[in-house]
Amino acid sequence: MSIPSNRPQQFGAYVLMTAAYNEEAFIEGTIRSVLSQTLLPKRWVIVSDNSSDRTDEIVESYARQHDFIRFLRITRAPGHSFGAKVISLQKGSSLLDGAEYEFIGNLDADISLEPLHYEQLIYHFRQHPQLGLAGGFVYEDSGEGYRSRRVNDVRNVAHAAQLVRRECYEAIGGYAVLKYGGEDWCAQTKARMMGWQVESLPQLKIFHHRHTGAGSSPIKNAFRLGRLDYSFGSDPTFEVMKCLRRVRESPYLVIALARLAGFTWPYICGEPREMSDEFVSFLRREQKERLSSVLKPIRLVGSVQLPNQSAKVKQKAHN
Repeated sequence: MSIPSNRPQQFGAYVLMTAAYNEEAFIEGTIRSVLSQTLLPKRWVIVSDNSSDRTDEIVESYARQHDFIRFLRITRAPGHSFGAKVISLQKGSSLLDGAEYEFIGNLDADISLEPLHYEQLIYHFRQHPQLGLAGGFVYEDSGEGYRSRRVNDVRNVAHAAQLVRRECYEAIGGYAVLKYGGEDWCAQTKARMMGWQVESLPQLKIFHHRHTGAGSSPIKNAFRLGRLDYSFGSDPTFEVMKCLRRVRESPYLVIALARLAGFTWPYICGEPREMSDEFVSFLRREQKERLSSVLKPIRLVGSVQLPNQSAKVKQKAHN
């Protein structure tokens, strides 16, 4: 992505929010990555979510050196919650008061970015006025260097480093606190519901230094994701197709079955969904359109007749 050399100095004001829980191994790399940006944020709020390691010490040392970095520590009862991250961001948002900005972003505490990341991203926003939410492709260490994740998709923006136009962010009500997580999926679906465009840019690399799902059982995580899909109101046919795509993930077949079981269990229990009927209808319409686009070429191939076969059919009809 090329940026004109005569661009205005005030290219675009943005702020960032980061929720960190025991991130002493990665947080300093993330901070240095932001400090290396050609376009710095107007403010960056870093919230320590009850960290018990050196996270607070590291962040506070940088906050003392850089005025735009603001630090907040929150305490809560021990235990894991998928909503804890969003609750931390909501509490930290008060530290954005007084900052003027056009874009607001989430940045995870185990991420690093290339120096031009935010300048290029905001330039892309400038070129597309209807773009409401955007980001890059996540790269993870495969053991042979960093490679693009298989699940990267131009239609979906990973929460690891999302940037949202302020009008869009306020229209969707920010990030929602959800039982099974998925605040990034919820945000971009709501954005599309309201007419905003959502896009992930392959040329913008987001280096993720902790593998997705690290620290949790792959099978338990798959079961949770199935429950998450149910809570959002995913179309059952679309869910089956999604699970079939997971058959290749190790341990083979088990991951797919665990996700399908997670999706089916709430039906049996009669669990209420977290999303509105309007949200569910919109999501299912999108999913059916995607299924149709995938299955259409298969239907076309199945309906093709060879030229000589077609001629024989017509000849029989004529006789």
